[in-house]
Order: sequence, then structure tokens, then C-alpha cells
Amino acid sequence: MSAGSVRRRLALGLAVLTASGMLSLASPGTAEAASAASGASACSGRKVRTLTFSTGEVRIYRRSGYVCAVTVPKRPGARQWMSVSVRARGGRPVVDEGLFSKRAGPVTVHAGRRQVWIEGTVGRGSVSSGWIRC
Repeated sequence: MSAGSVRRRLALGLAVLTASGMLSLASPGTAEAASAASGASACSGRKVRTLTFSTGEVRIYRRSGYVCAVTVPKRPGARQWMSVSVRARGGRPVVDEGLFSKRAGPVTVHAGRRQVWIEGTVGRGSVSSGWIRC
């Protein structure tokens, strides 16, 4: 085998490895973007309630005594102030807030059989549930 043939095979092998590495890095982002575009939630469990307000909605999920919430804007894309908060009665609130383009959260608390207070904000619109049992 000549030196030129060995170099060509090494170059081809390097190109294949580079391409496969780039594909593996691109796949998770593509899946995440598709998940966000379809409205799929980052919370696991069964959806128990949706609190709607003028600029978005808070989606509430429950699984094995845990309550999870996500705030989603009506018009995703532009970065805007969003927040979501979940508080089990007798506990402290768990909050996620900041400038987001797709969602705030998820935030999860162990509620057991206790009531929870859930709040969500997108821009100037907001919602507060009061004490509810999920």
C-alpha cells in the first residue's frame, strides 16, 4: 500500500468520525426544539389543570405526590419576563423567573396531600391560583 493511499484512508476515516460527532451533537438540540415547538412539557406526570391569563398559561402536572408547573407564553419567541412559582401549604415557594423565550420552569414541590398555591407571569399578565388541591 502506498503512502498516498494510507493518507486518503486516514482522511476519509477522520471525515466520517467528524460527521458522526457533529450529528450526535445536533440531535439533542433538534429534539429539544421540536419538543418546545409542539408544546410538550418538561414536567412528568398527568396534567391536572391549566391556569390561563391574558399573556400565557400555567400548566400544572401531578405525579406520586409531586406537583410540577410550567409557565408558557401565548406568543413564544421573543425574550420576555416570565416566572412560575409553586408552594405547598406550610412550605416555601419554589420559583423560576427571568428573561425566557419559550417557558419558565419547570418547578416541582412535594405536596403529598397538601394544598398548593401556584403563580405565573408572562410580561404584564399574571395569574394566581389561591390555595388549590390538585
